[in-house]
Amino acid sequence: MTATKLIARGLVVAMLGTGAVLATGCASSPTSESFGEHIDDSVITTKVKNAFIQDKTVNATDISVETFKGTVQLSGFANSQAEIDQAVMLARQVKGVVGVKNDVRLKTAAR
Repeated sequence: MTATKLIARGLVVAMLGTGAVLATGCASSPTSESFGEHIDDSVITTKVKNAFIQDKTVNATDISVETFKGTVQLSGFANSQAEIDQAVMLARQVKGVVGVKNDVRLKTAAR
């Protein structure tokens, strides 16, 4: 197993442990999160990135992941539509994800 995969798995475990201990939070608003929601979103982001790392189709370094109140936003560039579709599917499969906004664009060939 590569060092990147080990680090990603370690981050998932750390985030899950932190989330379980610190899952209490203050009130949230439509544009801000409570502390507990922020922890939950961090766990979701980590799980999505880990899914990208585990998948050979998706280049995890070229696709950014952000989560706000359970909605995952993907951005960056992909080599093919199949890679974009796979990234969206992997994100949707993560527990806690309520929606996925896909802003990933296809890389254009050098001219």
